[in-house]
Amino acid sequence: MSDHAYHHGNLRSVLLAEAERTLRDEGIDRLSLRELARRAGVSSAAPRRHFPDRQALLDALAEVGFDRLADELGAAIDRAGADYPARMRAAAIAYIRFATRDGALVDLMFAAKTQAGHSISEEGLVRLFATAGELIAEGQRTGALPSGDPDRLRLLLVATLQGVAALITSGRAPAELADTLADDAVALFLRDHR
Repeated sequence: MSDHAYHHGNLRSVLLAEAERTLRDEGIDRLSLRELARRAGVSSAAPRRHFPDRQALLDALAEVGFDRLADELGAAIDRAGADYPARMRAAAIAYIRFATRDGALVDLMFAAKTQAGHSISEEGLVRLFATAGELIAEGQRTGALPSGDPDRLRLLLVATLQGVAALITSGRAPAELADTLADDAVALFLRDHR
């Protein structure tokens, strides 16, 4: 990357994209501001204008992840149309695909949310939980899900989907079964609560 792109304000997005690629391909231990600067073709001090330290970079990556996951879930639900079971299946498949494609990012996202000292923006996280919450509320209104605590149901659904994703990313379930397992999980979830 040239300094020209940096002067046009692209360095932050270039660094985040490269950090995400590194996280996905090489793991969190390989992420360093110095190496990102080298790969971007800028001085080793340049990234510090956007990320004062490595933790700030990790927190920014978590924010990007929450934003993207919220966008992908919302788009999948919208594409599914008005049928509630189809909307649930679309959300489940989108979540599992995201979590299996970017497992290290998902781990980082939820670690950043739960650990003290992390300063992630709540916007993407709020949108993600609002999307899931609206889906649960819709299911309760239509009778597809039981009445009761929607937060408990949302937690159960996310735990189920994250469990499926973890089985796939660990190699204990074949990746080609991701969509089928998502569909089966939702079918069981809905069947058990009708």
